[in-house]
Amino acid sequence: MKTNICILFFLSLLASVAVAQEREMKIASFNIRYSNDSDYKAGNGWQNRCPVVASMIQFYDWDIIGAQECLINQLNDLKPLLPAYDFIGVGREDGNTAGEYAAIFYKTAKYTVLNQGHFWLSKTPDVPSVGWDAVLKRICTWVQLEEKSTGFRFFTFNLHYDHKGEKSRRLASELTLQKIREIAGNNPVMLTGDFNQDQDSEGYKTFLSSGFLYDSYLYAPVIYVPNGTFNAFHFDTISRQRIDHVFISAAFRVQRYGILTDIYWHDQAPHFPSDHFPVMVVLNY
Repeated sequence: MKTNICILFFLSLLASVAVAQEREMKIASFNIRYSNDSDYKAGNGWQNRCPVVASMIQFYDWDIIGAQECLINQLNDLKPLLPAYDFIGVGREDGNTAGEYAAIFYKTAKYTVLNQGHFWLSKTPDVPSVGWDAVLKRICTWVQLEEKSTGFRFFTFNLHYDHKGEKSRRLASELTLQKIREIAGNNPVMLTGDFNQDQDSEGYKTFLSSGFLYDSYLYAPVIYVPNGTFNAFHFDTISRQRIDHVFISAAFRVQRYGILTDIYWHDQAPHFPSDHFPVMVVLNY
């Protein structure tokens, strides 16, 4: 009897240790749509969407957000609404504040920044430049973070591919893999972004065949995908295309994956917070 009690106690102790070691991280990829006059005239202006975007971030309680199409005025608008977060990134036009950011938001109470940087998706990644057949400059932002409570270190990369150049998207995937290997080495990695290419594209498949990055969608035991990730602000847009992705290395285990199709009401009409739906992934590590 005493032996059985000891065995049960030992097993329960092991179970409690396993639970204690299981840590959770909630991340998102979110193209917030750059602010412009055309959207304002159509009823989707940033001044209406900004508080909704901030509320979504707070409600879903994401630890890390890879955000795309962020202009400096939008980042400045979000900052006071998100006091628990800071961001990493530069404008793609000049490496300073001009143009869109591929910004990475992170919780300051939870993480310490160890290193950070960026590169352009082009033949000359160290300087502001347009790549291959792209029509615009495109950038990837990265940061190495350390979890304050555990010392767990990992890298996050966030990018935005060109919307026109098919060749640039394909070669950007090859460049991104090369840069991730150079910068992160064998450390845990996650990659978020608006890739402007879906799960059937050659550039997407480049990541799948890499041997070290995995599409979180394919490994999630719980999936919520009511639509594709791009809506163009149109409620009649129905698609299976996922052009926004979250890739992870083997250090992470996916628990949940979702494409969040939230709406808000303004002037007695429904609106989307952005022309992209955010992708949310819950990880264990």
